[in-house]
Amino acid sequence: MAFHYLHRLTGRVRTREANRQLGGILAFVAGAINAGGYLAVQRYTSHMTGIVSAIADDLATGGFGLAVAGLAALASFVCGAACTAVLINWARRRQLRSKYALALLLEAVLLLAFGLVGAHLSSFEHLLIPTAVLLLCFVMGLQNAIVTKISRAEIRTTHMTGVITDLGLELGRLFYWNRNPDANAIHVVRANRDKLAIHALVLGLFFFGGLLGALAFKHFGFSATIPIACLLVVLAAPPLLLDLRHGRQLSHPLSRHT
Repeated sequence: MAFHYLHRLTGRVRTREANRQLGGILAFVAGAINAGGYLAVQRYTSHMTGIVSAIADDLATGGFGLAVAGLAALASFVCGAACTAVLINWARRRQLRSKYALALLLEAVLLLAFGLVGAHLSSFEHLLIPTAVLLLCFVMGLQNAIVTKISRAEIRTTHMTGVITDLGLELGRLFYWNRNPDANAIHVVRANRDKLAIHALVLGLFFFGGLLGALAFKHFGFSATIPIACLLVVLAAPPLLLDLRHGRQLSHPLSRHT
């Protein structure tokens, strides 16, 4: 039962319900990585709005070194998103069940790498902190592209500005007083309660993930990345295992008849 549920979450065949459930889980992951990562490297890496603004400020004030660092972080996020597109299209061409799971598995591996890098920050701080920032930006670009792709841009998980804006719009519609309550009236305002619920869920899970991520990093240090990486591996495992099994069957077609 659990295997089929997880396969439905990350498999090739998508449903709206599965997209939203996976989006909620990954919003929790993004919140944990963003908050825990800030305690590690003093940078929020899940959204690019602040980084782009900082680049402009640094250029205006003559902080060219900081501007270059910001550009590198921005490029890393873009490369992460591009990597997801490459993996998905590569897997689609080969008709793999794991076309979305591959990016999740890569994210898990990179988070483990972040934990290993972080364990040596005190020894090589000037070298490893920039490396850790770039790694986290890449991971966030990778993850945001996954959910954007599967939900057709309905759900975002690594930054909450758009989510909160949409939430506010729907709340405005919800509390709007229609003078004419007739459902057939031309200008009746109705809130999309389904959209309101998913945005509230994503925001809540991002916040909850951030809270747990910050607490976990505070008490356990960089080893706090291990449970998150394990969660991603569990999510990615079912379609990957099915592809591996199918690949073995194709490579040994006579084994079923012996």
